[in-house]
Amino acid sequence: MAARPLVARQPNERLQTLIQEAGCSNAGLARRVNMVGAERGLDLRYDKTSVARWLRGQQPRGRAPGTIAEALGRKLGRTVTIDEIGMANGKNLASGVGLQFAPTVTGAIEQVCELWRSDVGRRDFLTGSAVASSALVEPSRDWLITGADPQVARAAGSRVGMPDVEAVRATTAALVDLDHRFGSGHVRPVLVHYLNSVVSGLLSGAYRESTGRQLFAAVSRLTELAGYMAIDTGQPGLAQRYYIQALRLAQAAGDRAYGGYVLAASMSHLAAQLGNPREIAQLARAAQEGARGRVTPRAEAMFHAAEARGHALLGDARTCLETAARAEAALERAEPDSGDDPDWIAHFDHAYLADELAHCHRDLGQAEAAARRAKESLDGHPESRARRRGIGLALLATAQVQLREVEQACHTGTRAMELLGTVRSTRGAEYLEDLQQRLLPYGDEPAVREFGARLELQAA
Repeated sequence: MAARPLVARQPNERLQTLIQEAGCSNAGLARRVNMVGAERGLDLRYDKTSVARWLRGQQPRGRAPGTIAEALGRKLGRTVTIDEIGMANGKNLASGVGLQFAPTVTGAIEQVCELWRSDVGRRDFLTGSAVASSALVEPSRDWLITGADPQVARAAGSRVGMPDVEAVRATTAALVDLDHRFGSGHVRPVLVHYLNSVVSGLLSGAYRESTGRQLFAAVSRLTELAGYMAIDTGQPGLAQRYYIQALRLAQAAGDRAYGGYVLAASMSHLAAQLGNPREIAQLARAAQEGARGRVTPRAEAMFHAAEARGHALLGDARTCLETAARAEAALERAEPDSGDDPDWIAHFDHAYLADELAHCHRDLGQAEAAARRAKESLDGHPESRARRRGIGLALLATAQVQLREVEQACHTGTRAMELLGTVRSTRGAEYLEDLQQRLLPYGDEPAVREFGARLELQAA
């Protein structure tokens, strides 16, 4: 076999410039990178020599470039991409499309349409991008301090009316139903092509003020759904971009309540999946503050439940349980079938709240409470929520492992596996993988071996 040709490394001038801008020493940057890595569960041991190697052109592997960008971003107080630090490894990451909260309505339309075009084109900078925590929190700050857009009406382009808005809403409802039944792996390509081919034309059309507000509200909902589907297909970096744009579109719609939902139900849960507890609580509190007085008790309950998840991951049991109690009290105030709740929050019932609280108790190591809440959740979720029930079963099995009910956990986990096998969902697979990891200490038991074999067979 011929030897691989040597390629001369070029000094990383981009990284050098950012280090100078941040006022960091090499040793200082190394410490910051190690700290961010620890938050992400990485055991990094970089020092000033490591930074010197990066400056000479070495490209660290795995999640390191994203961690370095995050560390510099925190020091600079803004989002930093891995392209800016010269570690994109040839991928086009320079545009940062979808990561900014545009200052104008025109800018918001341009940015979200470019995001859709890039997603349909399967550009590397989207599918391979990591999540920057600062790019989750910064838009929430912009949303909090930015006033309402004074005007959204447009005079140029094809006429857009309320029938077009109703078509977007109906398409959203149909896609939500398909996603619940079959998982995002089957549905997301259809959604993205619809956004790029139809919805982009609507946003660029001509519409009156009232129609425009309704249009932005409908497109915000659909864009948030695309972000959720990106998570469910294992693309959190892409989901982040969709969520930021959904937040900006909600601002253009003048819908503070739905903006709060995007922060608490979408961005906060993305931070939870990534294990960033501080950001979870920050985003949920931003939702509460920014939508204060404009949401129903049901939405309040969801906002508090999201915050409780963050406190649980931080290990703050007292604050978590206090916040969870506020969530339960708010949901008790919600009037069933009153018609007051918008469609985006109507699904949040006692079963969903129990699911959130089961996660909290699991993360706090309160196994009995986690199992009780998981069972409550399963009792309330209808059969049509296949993915949600599968995840709930996996969560219950995890609690049973914590209680050392290993054989029962394997039985419950098998039920979860069978149900999740009917949908294409990366999230579901991740819950099963987590359960398998928790069963490793009991690997000699026959039930554990059988569960592992079945899981391996299903994944094949």
